Formats: sequence, C-alpha cells, structure tokens
Amino acid sequence: MYNHSERQIMLPGDFFLPFGGELNPKNRWVVLANLIPWWKAEERYKKQLKDLNQGAQANSIRLALGSIIVKERLGTSDAETVEQIMENPYLQYFIGLPEFQYEAPFHASSMTHFRKRIPQEMVNQVNEWIVEEQQVNNDQDDEDSSGGGSDDSLDETTNNQKKDRDAPRHHQGKLLMDATCAPADITYPTDLKLLNEGREKLESMIDVLHAPFCGLQEKPRTYRKKARKDYLALAKQKKPSRRKLRKGIKKQLNYVKRDLNYLQTLVKQGGLERLNSKQYRDLFVIQELYRQQKQMFMTKIHRIDDRIVSISQPHVRPIVRGKTHTNVEFGAKLSLSLVDGWAFLDNLSWDAYHEGGDLPASVERYLSRNGCYPEAVLADQIYLTRDNRRYCKERGIRLSGPKLGRPPKNEDKEQKRIAYQDASERNAMEGKFGEAKRIYGLGLIQARLQQTSESVIALQVLNLNLSRALRELSFLFFSFRWPIHSRIEKMTF
Repeated sequence: MYNHSERQIMLPGDFFLPFGGELNPKNRWVVLANLIPWWKAEERYKKQLKDLNQGAQANSIRLALGSIIVKERLGTSDAETVEQIMENPYLQYFIGLPEFQYEAPFHASSMTHFRKRIPQEMVNQVNEWIVEEQQVNNDQDDEDSSGGGSDDSLDETTNNQKKDRDAPRHHQGKLLMDATCAPADITYPTDLKLLNEGREKLESMIDVLHAPFCGLQEKPRTYRKKARKDYLALAKQKKPSRRKLRKGIKKQLNYVKRDLNYLQTLVKQGGLERLNSKQYRDLFVIQELYRQQKQMFMTKIHRIDDRIVSISQPHVRPIVRGKTHTNVEFGAKLSLSLVDGWAFLDNLSWDAYHEGGDLPASVERYLSRNGCYPEAVLADQIYLTRDNRRYCKERGIRLSGPKLGRPPKNEDKEQKRIAYQDASERNAMEGKFGEAKRIYGLGLIQARLQQTSESVIALQVLNLNLSRALRELSFLFFSFRWPIHSRIEKMTF
C-alpha cells in the first residue's frame, strides 16, 4: 500500500520541534530538500512497487531516497545513518518526517531494500531533473541581474532575449568526457586464495548435506586439515616461485574437484533443500570458478572471459587501468560526462569496454538536453578514433587532441593556444573524479549486490550535482544578500 504525500508542501516552519524553536531555513539539509523534485520521483517510485492498494504501508520516496542520500553524503554505515537521523531534526525534515521523533523511523536493514527499490535508472533521472531545474533557475537569475533602466529598455532587452532563445542554435557549450573505475570492497584476488575459499565453502556444504545421514553412512573424507596446511605453506611465503605456485594451485584444484564429486553424490541422495540461499548461490559460483581455474591451469594462461575474482560478489570483474600505483582495479567501469560543471553518468558496466565508443551516445544526450550540439568535445586520446573523428566532423564539432598524421614542423600558435586551453579545461573532469572518490566514496563501493552497487555509484554522481547546486546557492546568498526565505519559496513545489 502506498499513499501520495510528496505533493504536500512542508516548509521548515511547519516542522514541529517538541523542545521549542524552528528549523533554520539556511541549513544545508533544508536547502537540499527543496532542490530535489520529490513529486516527480514519486511517480517513478510507484512503478517499482508491485501493488499500491494491498499489503503493508510502504515507505515514501522521500524517506527511502533521502535516507540513502544522507548515508552517501555522510559516508556512514546503514546502522550509523539511522542513528544520525534519530539525533538530527534537520535530517528528519530532509527525509520527510512531519515532526521530530525520538524513535528510529525504520530499521537499518531497510536501507538495503531502499537501494533495491531505487535502481540506477531512477537515480539518473532524478539527477537529470535537478540539473535541468538548476539551469532554468540560473537563466532566470541572469535575466534578473541583467535588468535595469527604464521600462522601454527593459522591454527591449526582454524581447531581444526571447529572440535569442527562439533562434535556432547549432553549436553551444563544451562536453567533457572521461572514464574511471569504481573499485569494489573485496580483497586482492589470487588464484590460490580463491580456490582455498571455494574449498572451505564446499566443506561446510558437505557437513550440512551429510547431517541427515550421520550414523547411517561414513562421512566423506575431505582432507580439510591437510588442504589448509598446504595452502598456508604457500600463502605465507613472501615471493614463491612460479613452480611452487603452480604446484599449490594444482593441489587446491584436486581438493575442490573431490569436494564437488562428494556434493554431487549427496545431492542425489538427499537433494539441495538443506542448503540456504547463500550456499546455493555459492555452489554455482564455485563450479564456474573451478572450470575457469582449471582451464587456465591446463592452457597455462592468466586470462579468461568473465573471470570470477570474488565468490561473494561474482559480478565484479578486473579492469585494467594502467595506473602507476595499481595496474588492475576490481569493480565497475563507468563513463562520466561534464557540462558546465554538471556531471552525468553515461555508461556503467562490470565488464571492461573501450570508452571511445561512448562518445556518439554522449553527444546525442547533450543534444537532447540542450537542443544543440556542443562546440567542442574535450576528451582523452583514447577517444580520438577514426569513427569518432568522422562523427564529429560530420556534425561540425571540434574534437580536442592532435590531428592524424605527422605533426607539422611549424605548428600554428593559435592551435597551440587552443590545445593548451583544452588541456586546462579538461582538468575539471579529473577534479570531479577526485571529489567523488575522496569525499563521496566512489573510490570504494561497499555495497555487495550488483543492483545496489549500481544504485550507489549513481548516487555518487547525484551527490556531486547536489553539492554544486548547494555551492551556487550559497554564493548567491552571500554575494547578493538575497533573503533565503524568498529563494526557498521560489523553489518550493
């Protein structure tokens, strides 16, 4: 069951405080609450629910989305987020509570369900709405600040602005593009460590499935103590030789193979009903892990498609980045575009891909948002493929970077100036990645499920834009000394 509530306006003064006083309308959480179009998000949120008229009362979109935004902005755990909400009246106002309450509005375990119900596509749409609203407000502020003089001159200026807006625009603005990796919270995977972990999980499954036959038939011999000893003898060595590693991996493969055969026999006798859902899923993952490791061992290679690097998170893939501090990262690869400082998540994949193929789609999204193509696309050298050059040339878009062929002996000074300016403006993209990874947790995604991890990554991009909008509003408040009450009333839906 779900009740419509986000179209009801609640100002900071309407929030009831049992200990007296009123909320400060200049507080960041009060301002952020007015930046998010909750009523639009509610329409999308209702489609995620199975039945709106039956079942228990579902939490509102403002409570669900607001809670996970609070968690990602503060960088806290699920349990700590609930504690922060209980102690802070501004956070309770942000998530839509009508008055301050001492009890927790929900259990910490509900945060996982919130992330499942609010997928990546929905977060990206909310991000689009926020950026669109801020761009409209900035245009209105520019028009207000440019006004002045007599009424005739004001009318003439307004007519000229309308003509400029109505005139067809072909190229305007610049599009910045780049890709990065959002590492998952897993230990550094090695073949020996993965096989040992899979063997230990299989041994626990054998114990569970053999329990009904205890006393009726002999328990299978798994040699777990010997297998553990063989693993530690190699894992404790600082730098074992390749021959020792190969020998140790072969032993672990034999142990895993023996356990899988025992499990197959036990399943035929009693079925898989005694295994819980996690063990049932791990069994299929370990079977695929054994197949991959055996194939790499037999062919003496170190690469395979869809390689499993974590049993608990089988969707995580190795992403080769070629960085100085780490050559390979384990997580999701994402492409980000930057327009006037606003960030957009263009692509997100757990498999490695060539980010140069994202350029045409990003340019078309820019066209749909702004009604025109960008003047220039500022991207890394990996985007300078022949297809991308041809695509940009056909549409009159300048693509940053050197031209094909040999560099000219006497390079034009104007071209040097443009190249230097493009490189300087592209630093904003690296700064945006640094802000997302150092402040908002994009450098380590702690969600464990694939769907929730994708939602968390999209939330990091949303938080980047919320912080930018908050900085712009703060600049307007302190520069022009506008009363914040009128600004909030203007933003109130």
